[in-house]
Amino acid sequence: MRKVFAILFPFSSAGWNAILGTFYISSVPNFILAVIPSQINPNTLNTMTAFATGGLLSDVFLHLVPHAFMGEHQDPGVHFVMVEEKRNILIGLGIFAGFAAFFVMEKSLRVLSGDESEGGQSHSHSHSHSPEIGNGTSTGVVKSDKDGLRLRSGANAETESEERQREDEKKDVTGPSKLSAYLNLFGDFVHNITDGLAMAASFYSSPLIGATTTLACFAHEIPHEIADYSILIRSGFSKRQAMQSQYITAVGAFIGTFMGIAIHNLSATGADEHASLDLAAAVRQGARGLLGTTVQFADLVIPFVAGGFMYIGAVAVLPTLLQESKSAKQALREFGAMAFGVLCMFLVAWNE
Repeated sequence: MRKVFAILFPFSSAGWNAILGTFYISSVPNFILAVIPSQINPNTLNTMTAFATGGLLSDVFLHLVPHAFMGEHQDPGVHFVMVEEKRNILIGLGIFAGFAAFFVMEKSLRVLSGDESEGGQSHSHSHSHSPEIGNGTSTGVVKSDKDGLRLRSGANAETESEERQREDEKKDVTGPSKLSAYLNLFGDFVHNITDGLAMAASFYSSPLIGATTTLACFAHEIPHEIADYSILIRSGFSKRQAMQSQYITAVGAFIGTFMGIAIHNLSATGADEHASLDLAAAVRQGARGLLGTTVQFADLVIPFVAGGFMYIGAVAVLPTLLQESKSAKQALREFGAMAFGVLCMFLVAWNE
């Protein structure tokens, strides 16, 4: 596994490897869109999403969170770690900050796009046909006892119901509005910035953490990009416009990577000089880091990313799978895909 990672990430510099990893997760999924049809089977997309969710959450719990609390060692064997209680509190706060930041972002986008009102309309739309037909029939009976009037009123009711059905079908074909599509692109842009931060922070932590995070992001990006692509198509974008929009949002990943590199370089300035002093001062709770601990701002990037990935996997993706899985066969496929994603990340973590 190390040899494979060494081939994929040949640079000795963590920054260059982070940029290369960002290129992998940004370019390849977007290139795949060129051969993907405008309409993809929802069951296939859900199976891919289940695999990506298993890999993403496994990366959080098997790589990012353990590293955030315990650090990373390159040599095998047992290591002694100094437990700094207040440092762990700040690390946990960083995880929650990432989780909360994604909640605030998604909630804000839902409010701006009017998602709650659209949900109400779709709910009433799904139950609107039978009452309309029922009212049309009763109107035909009440208006007159004569057969001619009854037939004419019944025909008018059927015509009205058919027109309403056509309007509903047009709404379904139209799909989300352009505003919702643009807000979705903005959310995708911000999400890609987080992926870029993850690339930089993980590679500066260790090459193996960086490689596994790249795998998790790559597995997640493919169904994510396909789903966003489908939303744009249903919103009225042409295939070319949708692909161009996805390429533009991919720039956010590189912005996040450069931000992560800058954060690391700023935090690392002078850190080596005070490392030994901080270890002694940490015992007295007077270190140079945040709130008298050894925590630097760069140390909070990995916890923040872990909280964000946790939200994406557990809150943003799993509820979709719960709502759309309607058959036992499809549910078993999703269980198997998720378990396979977990197994892949476990094998990578175990053989590091």
